[in-house]
Amino acid sequence: MSFRPAFRVATFWVATGLLLGACGGGAPSHGPAAQPVTVVTLKSQPVTLTRELPARANPWLIAEVRPQVSGIVKQRLFTEGGTVKAGQPLYQLDDATYRADFASARATLARAEATLHSARLNATRSAELAKVDAVSRQDDENATAALLQAEADVKLAEANVRASGILLDYARITSPISGRIGKSSVTQGALVTANQAAALATVQQLDPMYVDATASSTELLALRRELAAGTLTSAALTVPVQVVLEDGSVYEHPGKLAFADVTVDPSTGTFLLRAAVPNPDRLLMPGMYVRAVISVGTRPEAILVPQQAIQRDPKGRTTALVVGADSKVEQREVQVSRTIGAQWLVESGLAAGDRVIVEGLQKVRPGMAVEATEARG
Repeated sequence: MSFRPAFRVATFWVATGLLLGACGGGAPSHGPAAQPVTVVTLKSQPVTLTRELPARANPWLIAEVRPQVSGIVKQRLFTEGGTVKAGQPLYQLDDATYRADFASARATLARAEATLHSARLNATRSAELAKVDAVSRQDDENATAALLQAEADVKLAEANVRASGILLDYARITSPISGRIGKSSVTQGALVTANQAAALATVQQLDPMYVDATASSTELLALRRELAAGTLTSAALTVPVQVVLEDGSVYEHPGKLAFADVTVDPSTGTFLLRAAVPNPDRLLMPGMYVRAVISVGTRPEAILVPQQAIQRDPKGRTTALVVGADSKVEQREVQVSRTIGAQWLVESGLAAGDRVIVEGLQKVRPGMAVEATEARG
């Protein structure tokens, strides 16, 4: 029949295929290739820890100008918003009454000095006569007492002159400090009274400035524990402070920590940190909101890991993938505390020498063999 030659050809090819398959079955099979990843080898290094805190700028010195005597404002002697120096006259009050009192006190002093001169002569004359019994002992004692009274009257008159002179000087109101003065709350012709509640003007010294920040007492306790444990070394005696302005720019003049308050605010649980900052350009103004970056100490053997190497699961667990000595992926549970630039500060879970995967994380899983390449830079 005609189908037999075709059947024989098909049978030949099937047999040939089986033979070839049997011959090739002895060749070794290869597993999947190692997945390439990029790693960073961790190393310990000294790191200066800083804390960025909310803060307000306050003047170095501030003085509210108030009158110490009553009177009518005769003249304002300064320009509002200008710079004044300590002792510079600011207001002149009508001082006619105080000048009259000063003149009267000086006249009283002159009369007391004249009486003293007469009493001194009488006492001297009486003492000479008493030596020869020309006057009685009582008259001599009366002359001596009159001299002492005249001396006391002179001292009293001198005190009255000084007091009236002080009141006269107070009629010319001067600046207690050097600095910038604000607007005047009174005008020429206004009546002011001694020790009134309302200030006539306010003078503020703006160079340098204080930057007052608030820190949590919890952070202070943690800092002291680290210092006691030796994991953190204390900052220098002059702690540097960097100021960040409201627009996010860094203020060009660094300051230094002046003091830390010894009392915690019971309503907020915070305490005050005050820094002294130069302000030659008057860029910082009283009441301005800023942020203070304060160095709190140095960790001599800190471990920093790139932020992209740290992963968080839905439960908040923080992990990192590490390439082990056998070139296989290990998952480590780590604890990080703060960011320093583009890196996390590691508290536990990683150590110097660990190779942490920073690229290719989505393509690997724990236990997988990988081909690790060190990241550049």
